[in-house]
Amino acid sequence: MEKCGVLIGKTNDELNDVTLCKEKELRELVEKYSQQHIFGHWDKLSKEQKAYLLNQISKIDFELMKRLTEIWIFNTPKPEVFNQIIPIPVISLNSSEDSREKEAYDCGEETLKLSEVGLFMVAGGQGTRLGFDKPKGTFPIGPVTKKSLFQYHAEKIINIQKRYNIELPWYIMVSETNELDTKNFFEQNDYFTLKKSNVIFATQSMVPCLDERGKFMLESPYSIAMNPNGHGGTIQTIIEKGLMEDMENRGIKFLSYFQVDNWAVKVADPRFIGYHVLNNAEMSSKIIRKNSLREAVGVHCICDNEYRVIEYSELDIYPQLLELNPDGSIKFYAGNPAMHIITIGFVKKVYNRFKDFPWHRAHKKIPYIDDSGNLIKPEKPNGYKFETFIFDALRYTSHHPVALEIQREGEYTPIKQLTGENSIESARKSMTKMWAKWLKKSGYNMDEYIAHREHYIEITPVFALTEEEFLKKSRNFNWQIPSTSFAIDEQGNLITT
Repeated sequence: MEKCGVLIGKTNDELNDVTLCKEKELRELVEKYSQQHIFGHWDKLSKEQKAYLLNQISKIDFELMKRLTEIWIFNTPKPEVFNQIIPIPVISLNSSEDSREKEAYDCGEETLKLSEVGLFMVAGGQGTRLGFDKPKGTFPIGPVTKKSLFQYHAEKIINIQKRYNIELPWYIMVSETNELDTKNFFEQNDYFTLKKSNVIFATQSMVPCLDERGKFMLESPYSIAMNPNGHGGTIQTIIEKGLMEDMENRGIKFLSYFQVDNWAVKVADPRFIGYHVLNNAEMSSKIIRKNSLREAVGVHCICDNEYRVIEYSELDIYPQLLELNPDGSIKFYAGNPAMHIITIGFVKKVYNRFKDFPWHRAHKKIPYIDDSGNLIKPEKPNGYKFETFIFDALRYTSHHPVALEIQREGEYTPIKQLTGENSIESARKSMTKMWAKWLKKSGYNMDEYIAHREHYIEITPVFALTEEEFLKKSRNFNWQIPSTSFAIDEQGNLITT
């Protein structure tokens, strides 16, 4: 065992001894990059606090931060210039490719049955914007049952495993901020009956926040203000945290990628998987038809024959992305709902050139500790956070990926805030509307629920994952629909509030 080295998994005392013996080496590194101010409170720190700071420093990619500083702070990077930007080809809801639908679905089911699919979920965020100080995945999204976002995704997995007689590995990318709380939540809920060995957590890397001079910011006298490296950190996490080895040992060839805050996402969707496999794609995407020119979603397009997703915040840089067709419809309508199928070999390909992977900057209000040790809460943006986006990997594909259009209802209900668009409120109403339609097709009078009733409906994915499955199972029941909110559990029992 190394006498000196910053290692995870040691006891607190061992960690303190290991990190403190690295002090001289790390001080020299920090001084080389002109960040020695982070030791400004050193003499007042306890042994444990000193160890924490040194351990944090040891994980920083100083060359990366130097490069980001030079590009984004000391200079103003010029936007890329493209000679041509054109819409992507889309397999639309009313596409002439409908003849391939059955072939794609059958191919996807066969791929699932061969146990070649794994699930990758990004779950590193806190529920701050939801008024919730815990991991977002633990938020009780179920209006009737109070089930968490994590449980809803788990119940979809339970259904799929039973349907295809398989075990689906579920890789969950967490952040340092919520790792412990997330793992504890799964333990407390007995992994929602899933096999513990099939739920694999991995912590994404963090990057320092920089002030407007390019200096690291302290969030306390002994810790640097950090933020997760974005969902593009998926690439690094898979390779650097040992997930790739686990995937290969399990025979996984494809990942169904999604984000925790989309309650309705179809995990391991056979249709999507099938189109991806049939087209020998490296990375494919679902797309939603934009509701408006400036809807807050990225736009899929082809820029000088290279596949790109342009963030909604950058649309004004490329005004052609705001063009309308002669009939008044949106020309670049392919919005990005953050659902992908990724071939694991492609992850290796992107990782090998991750040094060139794009980073994005956000100017934010970042609380910090000043030279006197006082906590300052700024009233205006005072620093920068940097992150990567997974959709930027699409530019590295060898040929144009599959872009599969989906409906929003029943598949895209992201939860970004309490009320309004993309909120808890709108997600619950959307799902209630969909499930009411299922019940109506089964012969129940649901007009009030569909039109305006404020009550909610929940149907567990364990009972029915699709409308087709629900219609088949509902024949065996004679529910008395109440005038209040209600849920249907995995046995088909109707539960009221």
